[in-house]
Amino acid sequence: MDVHADPLPVLRTRTSEKWTAFGPDVLPLFVAEMDYPLAPPVARAIIERVEASDTGYVHGPGPMPSAFAGFAERTWGWRLDEAGIRTTTDVSVAIVETLRRAVRPGDGVVIMPPVYPPFADLVAEAGAQRVDVPLVDRDGTPAVDLDGLERALAAGARAVLLCHPHNPVGVVHPPATLRRIAELAREHGATVVSDEIHGPLVHERGTFTPFLDVSDDAREVGVCVTAASKGWNVAGTKCALMVGQSERAVALLDGMPEEVGFRTSILGLNASIAAFRDGDEWLVGALAAIDANRRLLADLLAEHLPAVRYRVPDATYLAWLDFRDAGWGDDPAERALAAGVALVPGRAFGAEGRGHARLNLACSPDVLTEAVHRLTRA
Repeated sequence: MDVHADPLPVLRTRTSEKWTAFGPDVLPLFVAEMDYPLAPPVARAIIERVEASDTGYVHGPGPMPSAFAGFAERTWGWRLDEAGIRTTTDVSVAIVETLRRAVRPGDGVVIMPPVYPPFADLVAEAGAQRVDVPLVDRDGTPAVDLDGLERALAAGARAVLLCHPHNPVGVVHPPATLRRIAELAREHGATVVSDEIHGPLVHERGTFTPFLDVSDDAREVGVCVTAASKGWNVAGTKCALMVGQSERAVALLDGMPEEVGFRTSILGLNASIAAFRDGDEWLVGALAAIDANRRLLADLLAEHLPAVRYRVPDATYLAWLDFRDAGWGDDPAERALAAGVALVPGRAFGAEGRGHARLNLACSPDVLTEAVHRLTRA
């Protein structure tokens, strides 16, 4: 099905952060939230629960395990054991609660900047210490520094917080890299928490391999945390999944307090079940719209801002823009905002993000074009 962004006057009636943080003269291309209407099956699922006044507490994950397992097999060929699936409120909570049981207070947790800004805060919330192993450039593609990771684990880090696909650079980590991460983690007695929230948003079918599906080592050391929230734009409904595929991982999930599961929203649970079970057609349409925009952005920048470097992302609807050759300073998002375009400052993703900014592509082509024109005038 065709998926198109809502018109700006409709979008400005939304009350989410994206549409209330700035005034009507600003194009908000910062927070990871789509401008597309909800997938019809997802909207129906929420409306049906509201019409039934079914807004109480959840009682377990219900049909979520089978819905997600079906989606995973259809999309990635991943056949997983549904008995290892749990739910909670969002991926951030899933990360914190998993780390709390995987490491001791003060242990090191590896993150790979530039990376999703809350990762550092989530490590601290879990009582651990962040250990930065920045991505490296490999023939123009950001990649995991496996040698750096090995040194960090040998020095005592006891967990790896993996972003797969990686936000903000839009890289899908290849299976060989994932297998090596798993080998290193098992060798050093570490746990890998793989945040795969952007997994449904991969642009070339067959290029994404879930971490837990790459090897026996990965299943032994890993926990996958994911959600329908990015793929179907339902972050505000509050439901995420935690997946373990080994006795060790399932025991870790089962060691969490009951309250972790009760934090799941009943609206989010039903919305996510509908997304994973019946949302494929809408997702294909949304990916087609994002794909057109990621290529449009490349053309617009080449024509109007050739000094801004941009690698077309393999996944997500996020563009990582390098303004360093354009002379926009350490925080180009500040200058962009003065021009009426809200971007995420690159420095929020770590020191490696200086001179960069992140742009949200999940908007209309007209909005994207106007945003580049505003940046050009700046």
